[in-house]
Amino acid sequence: MGLLRKAAPRLVTVNNRRLLCLVCGGGEFWDREVKLNSSGMEFLNLAWANQSALGLLCANCGYVHEFVGDAVQLWNRDRGYPTSAD
Repeated sequence: MGLLRKAAPRLVTVNNRRLLCLVCGGGEFWDREVKLNSSGMEFLNLAWANQSALGLLCANCGYVHEFVGDAVQLWNRDRGYPTSAD
């Protein structure tokens, strides 16, 4: 997990609401691309064609939250959440 920790964790909003970890309630996350592989595509050697999701790894407990679409926004923790975030 050393590669994930080079950048500082970030704050996250989903549809302008603060995201808190579903497991521990933590509010800071590392982000990375997560492949959504299917066994059929793996069998046909076409895993590269599968979709990707945004993986948000809780900086406190490591639980991975996955999102597809553009509802997620990442924020610099030093600047805090935007004023519109709940």
